[in-house]
Amino acid sequence: MTSEILLRKDIGDVTILTLNRPNSLNALSDDMLATLHSALDEIAETETCRAVILKGAGNAFCAGHDLKEMTAGRANSDGGAAYFADLFTRCGAVMQRILTLPQPVIAQAHGIATAAGCQLVATCDMAIAADTCRFGVNGVNIGLFCSTPMVALSRNIGRKKTFEMLTTGQFILASEAEGLGLINRAVPDEHLNKETLELAQTVAGKLGKAVRIGKQAFYEQLQMPIIEAYSYTGEVMAANMMYKDTEEGIAAFLEKRDPTWQNP
Repeated sequence: MTSEILLRKDIGDVTILTLNRPNSLNALSDDMLATLHSALDEIAETETCRAVILKGAGNAFCAGHDLKEMTAGRANSDGGAAYFADLFTRCGAVMQRILTLPQPVIAQAHGIATAAGCQLVATCDMAIAADTCRFGVNGVNIGLFCSTPMVALSRNIGRKKTFEMLTTGQFILASEAEGLGLINRAVPDEHLNKETLELAQTVAGKLGKAVRIGKQAFYEQLQMPIIEAYSYTGEVMAANMMYKDTEEGIAAFLEKRDPTWQNP
């Protein structure tokens, strides 16, 4: 993948994707959404990639949708109705692609993560943020309720706090975001790259097949009643136990040695 607006860098088993529209605070333009979706599709087929970091260039992680592009859409004969419906469908498809990606995705947030940018953080499997980062779903301040960001946000933090953020447009700091469960942890700005990469490398060092089957099961079981969830995850674990590398991992643990995986 080669793109000016989305940079890719591979460090061992970790792929780093950088939103690269710093002059627009990495707003999710039509091109950005399409390029990000294509990059995720490509990564899904890359067996050597075990974890993904999503970050932003410049002074912010992501400021949400590109309001200039959205305003330009009003010039269409229908006032932009078809464009807006398609835009939010395409954005939702990118968010869902993150969830269905075999590899875990870690958001690395700094500066601000607002509206659809906050949605990105909430959608990623994990998130590390600079302690100066601010988060908000502030569309209501311009008369646009952040209904699609609400989907991911309300599945990460409590209902009342989500609704407060949506209806007031107020920002929260990284320390509060950590307490609410929106991010895994807040770290000093100067440690952000190191901390995020270390987390990604830790995940990448596990048995990839186990992490892939586990990520899929994680999101599947969340949608199930508890009895169905236990039945489903029991089947997943039984299938996981049949992996030769899992057999080797258990043997290595019992024998107090490092495992030698054939297909990590």
